[in-house]
Amino acid sequence: MQKSKSDKPITQPTGKFVISLDFELMWGVRDRKSIESYGKNIAAVKKVLPKMVSAFDKHQIKGTWATVGFLFAHNKQALTPFIPEHKPAYSDINLSPYANYLKGLESNESEDVYHFAASLIDILKQHPNQEVASHTFSHYYCLEPGQTEEDFEADIKAAIEIAKAQGVELHSLVFPRNQFNETYLKIINKHGIDCYRGNEKVWFQNAAKREDEGMLKRGVRLLDSYLNVSGHHCFSLEELSAQRPINIPASRFLRPFSSKLKLFESLRLKRILKGMTHAAKTNTVFHLWWHPHNFGSNQTENFKVLDRILNHYKKLNTLYSFESVSMNEIAKMVIEK
Repeated sequence: MQKSKSDKPITQPTGKFVISLDFELMWGVRDRKSIESYGKNIAAVKKVLPKMVSAFDKHQIKGTWATVGFLFAHNKQALTPFIPEHKPAYSDINLSPYANYLKGLESNESEDVYHFAASLIDILKQHPNQEVASHTFSHYYCLEPGQTEEDFEADIKAAIEIAKAQGVELHSLVFPRNQFNETYLKIINKHGIDCYRGNEKVWFQNAAKREDEGMLKRGVRLLDSYLNVSGHHCFSLEELSAQRPINIPASRFLRPFSSKLKLFESLRLKRILKGMTHAAKTNTVFHLWWHPHNFGSNQTENFKVLDRILNHYKKLNTLYSFESVSMNEIAKMVIEK
């Protein structure tokens, strides 16, 4: 490392590798899927998460785990004191976990692996390289009709309070369903959130409420997972505004293995590896994300892909000093630049 005349180190820019995970269990899918249809994927997170953390440790990977606030409780009794007075009044009542869904939960984490995850959060807390972040308190939908800024602020305050009760300070946030709402940025900034994961800058990744997510957008997203339709979506730290909260955009979603598309698996993996290589060579940031429950089925195939990705990271780390960082660490770099 070079030094200036004042002996102050001059840090050379290097590429950064960010991984963020939307840790939500049934709270993230309950309005779309049932325990009967998807419960096996959700229940498998009990084994998937520790295995992911172990793989991250092996390859010295820092992850940001955007966690739904409900998961910090080990049962409904522990959750109840944190439930805010102001709840989102979605026009579609099915979107609210408070309507009827929450009323039916009476067991604890050892019996209900679908809704409570205090023990898994404890695992993350034991690994300093893993950042526990926010996915809001109730998997809050920021663009759906009926909810208000007041409702959102109450939700964020509840998320911060339940995390704090477990010794966790929240500094990063991922908007559920990627429903980024610019008018809510001042609220998360007010409550100490320094950064959030924004969407890729392309029309078919624009934030939208559920009724605006049409087949065309979903189809092009699927195609873009296998072929380079929209570019690598890497970005430099200089491109990020230091105005808080800082937008740390996604680069790529790690789509889970599909037996129907297994003939194209090599393309899916190559799409990600090429993006990582581009970031390493151009000293930019590559931000990969997924949900732990995406690995619930086809675990062998999904972890095989993850192993290829992490081994590629180690290769790029050796060749180009490509560096694994959390979302919060990226925010600090931008603030201090």
